[in-house]
Amino acid sequence: MTTSKTKRALIVRGGWDGHQPVETTDSFIPFLTEHGYDVRVEDETTVYTDTDYMADVAVVVQTNTMNTIAGDELRGLIAAVGNGTGLAGWHGGIADSYRNSSDYLQLIGGQFATHPAKAAPDELAGDATDNFVRHTIDIVPEQADHPIVAGISDFELTTEQYWVLSDEYNDVLATTTLAAPDHHPWHRPVTCPAVWTRQWGAGRIFVSTPGHSLDVVNDPNVRTIIERGILWASR
Repeated sequence: MTTSKTKRALIVRGGWDGHQPVETTDSFIPFLTEHGYDVRVEDETTVYTDTDYMADVAVVVQTNTMNTIAGDELRGLIAAVGNGTGLAGWHGGIADSYRNSSDYLQLIGGQFATHPAKAAPDELAGDATDNFVRHTIDIVPEQADHPIVAGISDFELTTEQYWVLSDEYNDVLATTTLAAPDHHPWHRPVTCPAVWTRQWGAGRIFVSTPGHSLDVVNDPNVRTIIERGILWASR
């Protein structure tokens, strides 16, 4: 392990281009630099196998949607988090990254299931905007003083609204409630975590489901939450 006091931030990005992994992560590099991080950017997950390097990473910022990960790479990531490396991300870049691994799902604590369409199939345009619905991100009242969401009130977004499968080990900071319109098969509204944290060994994990694209992470509330989440997760 190095003796340098410089904090290391590792950005791992890739997967589906529709989530703008390059543009969104690039937008956080100045923030990381201003907060004293030496930033490394990787387009592959092989870096997770570099035990010596990962031991000195303060925080991993990952946006890597619908990709796969090799077993030794995932074991390296899980070991690093367990030993104190933070892990932070948003939207599908962290909550829909490695569908091939249940161990990753357990680490993150939430898996993308769907994003509801705004209208019946015969009323849709056939492009990404079909899933852009107006919805509210509700701050959990009991968590209103948490440093990630302190001072932020409930806010609205028009973007993909994530239905995530999750467990009770998450510390949920904000939720969102999916409606039950007639054109969907579920019969009552469903409330899902929208922002949560999770502690794994000595490490901290932060997830924000808002963050579909650059315009969403540029929403003042979303950007504040993600920036604070990265710092909170950091070793």
